Amino acid sequence: MEMTITSHTVNEIQIAEVTSDKLIIETAEDGLDLLGNLYYQGFDSIIIHEENLTPSFFDLKTGIAGEILQKFSNYRMRLAIVGDFQNYPGKSIRDFISESNRSGKINFLESVEEALKKLSKVH
Repeated sequence: MEMTITSHTVNEIQIAEVTSDKLIIETAEDGLDLLGNLYYQGFDSIIIHEENLTPSFFDLKTGIAGEILQKFSNYRMRLAIVGDFQNYPGKSIRDFISESNRSGKINFLESVEEALKKLSKVH
């Protein structure tokens, strides 16, 4: 799979921004592979763009989002998903996004700048 990893260092925190013109995460295993790969490269946090996630990630009934977020939590890796989440009007996904943003491990944000600011805070 063709993907670009842009390394950002903010406040000595290594943040990987992953971009591609294709889906990067289609299954929970894809999420774990990406997480493991970047974890072993020394990154503390990951930024991924909404369009690089399978649409079923945002359908909570599939369980993909929960499984991926659990893995990120286990590795103590922070994740920011950047995109426009107004397209997901369902109550459960809206609750999930606000709960995730409250906990701070997984963040749903509108811009890379916001993501860099959020992920560079010492936690």
